[in-house]
Amino acid sequence: MTTTTTHLAIGSLAVGISVLALKAFAYWLTGSVALLSDALESIVNVVTALVALVAIRVAAAPADAAHPYGHYKAEFFSAVIEGAMIIVAAVLIMNEAWKGLLSPRPLDAPFEGLLVNGLATAINGLWCWVLIVWGRRHKSPALVADGHHLLSDVLSSGAVVVGVLLAVLTGWYVLDPILAGLVAINILRSGWNVVTSSLSGLLDEAVPEEQLSRMRTVIATATDGVIEVHDLRTRHAGRMTFVDCHLVVPGTITVNEAHAKCDAIEDALREEFGDVTITIHVEPDSQAEEGPALVL
Repeated sequence: MTTTTTHLAIGSLAVGISVLALKAFAYWLTGSVALLSDALESIVNVVTALVALVAIRVAAAPADAAHPYGHYKAEFFSAVIEGAMIIVAAVLIMNEAWKGLLSPRPLDAPFEGLLVNGLATAINGLWCWVLIVWGRRHKSPALVADGHHLLSDVLSSGAVVVGVLLAVLTGWYVLDPILAGLVAINILRSGWNVVTSSLSGLLDEAVPEEQLSRMRTVIATATDGVIEVHDLRTRHAGRMTFVDCHLVVPGTITVNEAHAKCDAIEDALREEFGDVTITIHVEPDSQAEEGPALVL
């Protein structure tokens, strides 16, 4: 799993460099401010892909004395940095759009430039799909964030191609910087979404309600002979999910029997959710909650 994630991160870096070269060539052919905005965003893609690769390698490091819970949150820091870089790119593009708006000019070799830019967009479209699918499958926030960033790049690049083509066909070259400004706004929105979603992981936000409901069902199925389970708490960090709860058992059973019940719950959760770290606090029946427990 870790090897696959690392290979995808390396692939992102290679794709980013290739797409950057194509988009820079498209801008060189045309002089289009909108295509320049695409190229500027691709520079951010390369930098953030490199950051994601480093974060994934750090997150894969085993737990140690200084980090007993592992290094999984490194990927969230990567996603926050990526979001910040996206915002910086939006500001740079807005500046270029303003300059172009003040002095719009005809484009050179527009159709050749659009063809090159279209090729770069197609490569990005295929790769962003790969990143999002595999990032979700392997619970890698860095890869998912990179994929969503590329998706916003694909959408904005498509709009740029259509807009630049309209500018050439109509002679309204002011559309070129206007499009660049719209690209900047879209990128800014994307960066904000990446940052906010990553902060939820850094702040130990619980798993989604749908996943929590599945956990309750799994625990209830695996708790034969248990009086109740309460104080179920969850958080996620990268691909790892942390779960802790209180297990109430009859006070007359042995330590070995209570331990076996904990093992049953842990095995069931790991079989259903994969990478899970579980902590269970065993209590006698005298500690049962007076109100409704999470699992009865």
